[in-house]
Amino acid sequence: IVRDIERGQVNIGFVRPLDNNGALRWQAITEERYLLAVAKNNALAEAQSVTLEDLRRQKIISFSRSNLSYTERYFLETFREHELSDRIVYTCDDTLSLIALVSAGVGVGFVPEWAANLPNRNFCLKAVEEIDLRIDLGLAWSNQDPTANRDDIIEIGRQLAANIAKGPARKQYRN
Repeated sequence: IVRDIERGQVNIGFVRPLDNNGALRWQAITEERYLLAVAKNNALAEAQSVTLEDLRRQKIISFSRSNLSYTERYFLETFREHELSDRIVYTCDDTLSLIALVSAGVGVGFVPEWAANLPNRNFCLKAVEEIDLRIDLGLAWSNQDPTANRDDIIEIGRQLAANIAKGPARKQYRN
């Protein structure tokens, strides 16, 4: 998305945090937590609480992108600190692939909260007691783009994010 904005192929896009450098601008519109995606037939799906210790008996699916983001570094370091690195059995580079693997019963993995809004889910989201990672979601655009009403689009994006945050699919996940 960012590359398409830079090339002028997209006017504005939903992206994770990035620096306001060059012609690219970014503004946060909401914040999400990362939660553990668990297949509905996994024993953790019924657990009242989940801890990192519980993951010792699970296969973990992790992100593995060429340029590690803050989120990916956070989880890799957390897995290392809690001696869970050897539980990583599969890696992928996007959230929907990770969710498909979880749904198929391959393992468990951390995903952003927006995954709760996906239709036909064969997984549930669980808070993990020792994990409280929150990440912004925002809009990015080029300051050289002459598109009119960009401020209106940003406000619509904020309202959309607020409505999703209040929506029926979003629960209060205990930590």
